[in-house]
Amino acid sequence: MELKPNKKLDIEYILRDLDKYRPRRRGWTWRKGTGQKRRYGQFEYFETAEPLKNSQPIPAAKYFDNIDPQPAPVITTEIASGRFEDDIRRMRMAAWHGADHIMVIRTAGQSHFDGLIEGTPQGVGGIPITRKQVRAQRKALDFIEDEVGRPINYHSYVSGVAGPEIAVMFAEEGVNGAHQDPQYNVLYRNINMVRSFVDAACAKKVMVWADMAQIDGAHNANATAREGWKVMPELMVQHAINSMFSLKVGMKKENICLSTVPPTAPPAPCLRIDLPYAVALRELFKGFKMRAQMNTKYIESSTREATVTHVLNLLISELTSADIQSTITPDEGRNVPWHIYNIEAVDTAKQAFAGMDGLKEMVELKRDEGALKEKVRELKERAVLFMEEILEVGGYFKAVEEGFFVDSGFYPERNGDGIVRKIDGGVGAGTVVPRDKDYMAPVTAHFGYNNVAQYDPNAVDNPSKLIGGCTFEDPDKIVFIDELDENDNVNIRLEETRELRETSLIKPEMEWAGDGVVFFTMFLPTEVRVAEVAALEIAKKLGLEDIEVIHKEIIHQAEGTRLEVKGRVPFAVDTSNLVIPPEPDIMSDDEIRAEIEAKPMKIVAATVGEDEHSVGLREIIDIKHGGIEKYGIECHYLGTSVPVEKLVDAAIELNAEAILASTIISHDDIHYKNMKKLNDLCIEKGIRDRIILLAGGTQVSNDLAVENGMDAGFGRGTKGVHVATFLVKRRNEMQDED
Repeated sequence: MELKPNKKLDIEYILRDLDKYRPRRRGWTWRKGTGQKRRYGQFEYFETAEPLKNSQPIPAAKYFDNIDPQPAPVITTEIASGRFEDDIRRMRMAAWHGADHIMVIRTAGQSHFDGLIEGTPQGVGGIPITRKQVRAQRKALDFIEDEVGRPINYHSYVSGVAGPEIAVMFAEEGVNGAHQDPQYNVLYRNINMVRSFVDAACAKKVMVWADMAQIDGAHNANATAREGWKVMPELMVQHAINSMFSLKVGMKKENICLSTVPPTAPPAPCLRIDLPYAVALRELFKGFKMRAQMNTKYIESSTREATVTHVLNLLISELTSADIQSTITPDEGRNVPWHIYNIEAVDTAKQAFAGMDGLKEMVELKRDEGALKEKVRELKERAVLFMEEILEVGGYFKAVEEGFFVDSGFYPERNGDGIVRKIDGGVGAGTVVPRDKDYMAPVTAHFGYNNVAQYDPNAVDNPSKLIGGCTFEDPDKIVFIDELDENDNVNIRLEETRELRETSLIKPEMEWAGDGVVFFTMFLPTEVRVAEVAALEIAKKLGLEDIEVIHKEIIHQAEGTRLEVKGRVPFAVDTSNLVIPPEPDIMSDDEIRAEIEAKPMKIVAATVGEDEHSVGLREIIDIKHGGIEKYGIECHYLGTSVPVEKLVDAAIELNAEAILASTIISHDDIHYKNMKKLNDLCIEKGIRDRIILLAGGTQVSNDLAVENGMDAGFGRGTKGVHVATFLVKRRNEMQDED
């Protein structure tokens, strides 16, 4: 299957013959072409990667020849709607906007499962990670990679008591990156310490075989601590423990990524706090990869607030470098993973990096003096002292028992609110036992004593030789289970949306196919509690179902509240019954300028009849508003309430090639009567065959304008480029007719 830009992705094709699918590659890939200067359109860039074959530029790109410069860091988007089949479509959208690291968030409770789950059940708070789901999404990404022309890294989580089993499945299915940090299990999932580290050794060994990138979980400390900005020394200690553990298992340094979440967010003076931490981290862990992510602990439901935090974090990434740039969706505080916010977050990163390109050529950090020097040194010292105390009390496990971690004191301060776990407690306690002397496991990526030499000395480096290869070498040995639940699976869900996928019916969508979800913004001139109830009532009267206020923001305690409301529409629209107007034929600015330069044009314009409205017409004309003047068209504006006769006489006197008549007032169809009068006068004075007549206004339609003698009519949303394009094309047509 080859994806076509104008065709939807066929989910059912992706699901077909999944039992036969084999991943075409494994291992993590970084962006190509970084570190070299590159030209996009009219601009030179210092810090970009190779361009995409197919992509969707940011909206403002239309002013710059639709260039789409790709930043140097790998760009992340997190996918977690609960239905993997809809997330596949979101992956395609994100890839077109520049994401090449697709992180699939596991459903909330999956760290507590003690084995792999099968099938494709629907999740809450994430996707149930199963072999079929992983295989389908990796298969879909193969096609999406070909479409955009860049490898895409597929990523999920190796944590919980089934961590090694999940790591094996990920290696088998071509997953390219994963979170793996035994400290996460211990501190946040209460999995027994010994079990967690033994599991991690096995899982990391598998990840080494698969050449997967590893992201650690240290950032959870500043998301969990009461005062997250105080745990910076601990964050560095957690990074050190997991990084060294991974190196000892055999992981390459360049595959170990430190999750560098800044500790604060505005209105705190975040740059003054976060920037020294970023510098200290990069200096202390030189040679490791940095995965920059924004802080979500302090995000509320305001998308504006989240985006500002995101951009400030991106500034730190630009000043200190990032190998992977995560993008947390602006709706994080609402817990509603919508398509549009995934894309907006990717675009925010892309836009910010493009705008800051070359910043380090002009700005440098005051690393050797002042506050930055002192703060970086202080953070390093506190981290080293923290590690020394861990060693003094007897090591990591003992330090956890004494509540060292996620304590919101700024080390060496202690608040006594750290997380406490016991070495003999937690999930899976007592499940780690010594291996028998004759223990042997004929598997490829094995950690620890394996006793293979007594069976075959030549198989020590790869024990699976004893059985002709394990599932890593021979994927046909993998047992693929399609579905287990006859009611909760992808086939049932696709059947429910078949009509929307295969007919001309369409419904709004925010998260899942056919969910019917819409949201809208309103301002109500009252205090917040009254406004919330009133907003729900308004949405109810609009006919929405399952209504919820997802954002409320006090503009003034007494004067008013801004609210965002989401709801569900209980109907579908049949697109086959819609009258779809043709796409506006728009020439490029350069094409229009070239035409006018070769053949200058003069027009007269006015608001006709007794109409005093002038704003709309001035926006079409004035260069300040992107009007037709900017193309070199000579415009003679006669004012408002201009008689039609005066407009025609001015056109004759000035030898104009076009008349632009603006008409807003529409009672008694006076706007169309004036159009007819304008056409008749031009015929009467013998100029109709050599002059272009255009009418515009909020109540003007092209069909009725043409019916009343105009060459064209322009309604709401008209821009100067639309009018200029028509003028140039119509003049060329008239000259051809002559």
